[in-house]
Amino acid sequence: MGDVATEHPVVPVKQGNQPDEGPCGGRGVPGHGITREKDMEMSSSASVSTKLERIAKLAKEAPDMVFTSLAHHIDLDWMKEAYRRTRKDGATGVDGKGADEYAIKLEDNLLSLLGRAKSGTYQAPPVRRVHIPKGDGKQTRPIGIPTFEDKVLQRAIAMALEAVYEQDFLDCSHGFRPRRDAIGALDSFWQQAMRMGGGWVVEVDVRKFFDNLDHGHLQEVLAQRVRDGVIKRLVGKWLNAGVFEGRVLSYPTTGTPQGGVISPLLANIYLHAVLDVWFEREVKPRLRGRGFLIRYADDFVVCVAMEADARRLLDVLPKRFGRFGLELHPDKTRIVDFRKPRSPSKDDDEDDPRSFSLLGLTHFWSKSQKGNWVVKRKTAKDRFSRSVRNVWEWCRLHRHEPIGMQWAALCSKMRGHYGYFGRVIGNSRAILRFHHAVRRAWRFWLERRSQRGNMSWKKMLLVLQRHPLPPPRVTYAS
Repeated sequence: MGDVATEHPVVPVKQGNQPDEGPCGGRGVPGHGITREKDMEMSSSASVSTKLERIAKLAKEAPDMVFTSLAHHIDLDWMKEAYRRTRKDGATGVDGKGADEYAIKLEDNLLSLLGRAKSGTYQAPPVRRVHIPKGDGKQTRPIGIPTFEDKVLQRAIAMALEAVYEQDFLDCSHGFRPRRDAIGALDSFWQQAMRMGGGWVVEVDVRKFFDNLDHGHLQEVLAQRVRDGVIKRLVGKWLNAGVFEGRVLSYPTTGTPQGGVISPLLANIYLHAVLDVWFEREVKPRLRGRGFLIRYADDFVVCVAMEADARRLLDVLPKRFGRFGLELHPDKTRIVDFRKPRSPSKDDDEDDPRSFSLLGLTHFWSKSQKGNWVVKRKTAKDRFSRSVRNVWEWCRLHRHEPIGMQWAALCSKMRGHYGYFGRVIGNSRAILRFHHAVRRAWRFWLERRSQRGNMSWKKMLLVLQRHPLPPPRVTYAS
């Protein structure tokens, strides 16, 4: 029997001005009964914030200055703030120790860590490598998991480096930066593409960026702005720390573990020099027409008004990245004719060869309700299939668990999906399809909890009445 469940309209939710979350995701502190410890913690955070503001101000006022002394700012209060900002529920590293165990003697542990870091006796432990599915599930992505203590120290150094480099990073960079996210990158592309009336998009794929990042080039790039001995030494130790995979310990000569606390910042520092500054200072002045770059970590596209500019850029990009030990994927790097269609009758869609994908969303030209050509976006087919496949697999593996537990987990997965793909205006149809796909998957595997297989849609509707799944929801910032 087909899906007879009632249709759910996609509910648009306009978000008002909500208070920002703190560094640890908190929503603030209750106004009553604040203990002395909490007062001391707030005072400590304020002291660190003052230091960070001072570093940031100096970096902004002196963009050519090289920082030779940053580590003297890092004291016990700084380490406490780094600990507060470190995620406590993450997977454990090679030592098997979690945040709870580390917190038993927190101040002693942080003092010891601080002393070893500054004296040079700290030994970066190997990261534990695990593999997670990538793309269609046939490939995997390696993720490195540091020890909890290493995460705290990485966070402390990242705080200092971030205060400097946030003054240098350009507006085209959106990944792993404060108050920036993938939706901001997508919106920036949409706004600039609409102003230009489209153009020629150079879609680029950097092959195994985190695995191939050259240690020597990274240290050289870092030294252009920061030459603090303590920070330079620690970064070198993290780059050369071993990798435990199963029972095998190896020491890669290139790359930085994807999953490390400091890895995204180091990647941004590297690509800031390799790509962002080069495009802004060297490429843009030589373009015959307009052009812009949008980058989120190692994912980026360039849109230019003239085809000749796109051809020259596609020719020079592999050479530029090759100088820094990186390689572009030849089959996934291409030029897309993304100009606004001229035909008044043709309505392009996401299957048009002139469409392209960026950050999980397919971009294509189509007509608005008023009949104007606009850039539209929808969940990319491969990303949609991956999300649905993950739900089916989860339902299969957990079909014998209590329905209430299954319901809570599925609700969490759906809200996470809506929280990203539902923030894109015009993507309501894909959100609705995902909602129906989750219901079908849940019913399919509930029916296979026993050999009788008696979970008809009539019974499933009763289950959904008791355990309603989150309705399809599109949210957008005001």
